Amino acid sequence: MAKTVFVGMSGGVDSSVSAVLLKEQGYHVVGVYMKNWSKDLPGMKCPWAEDLADAKRVATKLDIDFMIFDFENEYKQKVVDYMLDEFKKGNTPNPDIMCNQEIKFKLFYEISREKGADFIATGHYANTEGDKLLKSVDENKDQTYFLYRISKDSIAHTIFPIGNMLKPDVKKLAAEKGLDNAYKKESMGVCFVGDVGMKDFLKEYLKSEEDQKYLKPGKIIDRETGETLGFHDGAIFFTMGQRHGLNVGGGLPYYVVGKDMGKNEVYVSKNLNDDNLWTKTLDLKDLILREKIENGAEVEVRLRHRAKLEKAVIKKIEGDFEGGNATCELEFVDGIKRTASGQSAVIYVGNVCLGGGILK
Repeated sequence: MAKTVFVGMSGGVDSSVSAVLLKEQGYHVVGVYMKNWSKDLPGMKCPWAEDLADAKRVATKLDIDFMIFDFENEYKQKVVDYMLDEFKKGNTPNPDIMCNQEIKFKLFYEISREKGADFIATGHYANTEGDKLLKSVDENKDQTYFLYRISKDSIAHTIFPIGNMLKPDVKKLAAEKGLDNAYKKESMGVCFVGDVGMKDFLKEYLKSEEDQKYLKPGKIIDRETGETLGFHDGAIFFTMGQRHGLNVGGGLPYYVVGKDMGKNEVYVSKNLNDDNLWTKTLDLKDLILREKIENGAEVEVRLRHRAKLEKAVIKKIEGDFEGGNATCELEFVDGIKRTASGQSAVIYVGNVCLGGGILK
């Protein structure tokens, strides 16, 4: 009897081709559209209805069953509220990572299994081997950075059908199969923000009287001289290393090297060698590892999606690393550009993504 796979279909080409491949491989395929966000934002109409229609068209063409899972309430609580809380603390969170952890590879996985699925599948560029998460063949599209927090059990029951394909080949196959979305424009924004800037999104959702303190003007201060160079409309909107949108001075560019949420001040510098921009160590919290690593282990670390892997050594692991409650220190072989608190450092050994943590 054919194994049943529930494939998350977003309406895009990657998940559509994933469904095609699964059916051709003999699985009983059920397409599922996850309705996570449907609210319109200023200047942008949420494309969820269009995406749903695209996903339905592909399911009809493939003659597979199709379902809708409404996760909007859970998504608001687990992803959007988390993101807003982190920004209020002065951090720069990655909601896509939280979406994968809490929604796509937890809620979707659990409900799919309850409904009889042997496996789930998505259109992510990644691979699995047992309960190990592996990089995709397409290094430019590899998405393990966003998947590092998913559980071993979920990985063991997940299929990434396009993990061994290059993006151009995925589009080509979609066209050969006559899929209408073969060359559909990819969404490059945050999973629910879309083409709206993060600043506009935050302004729309920081509406309470208590939240107004985050939207007040404050000083932009030269870290080295103490001089007030200009004013901003909320320290919450700035992140470490940022150089655009400061609108201060001419000549060499200024970079954000720090901020004080209590004082609502942003600190900048023209000095590219500023100690606040570079470091050789990073402290991680909420560390999750799918395999035990000893102190002193040599690893590679990715600090941003598509950023090059940096060589590092694991130091001072403490706590429950499998439960995501551990901490550790990373000591890098070479100096690295400091990443904003709230972002993720993802740990690799060879082709295996072991996990990672969030920068303190």
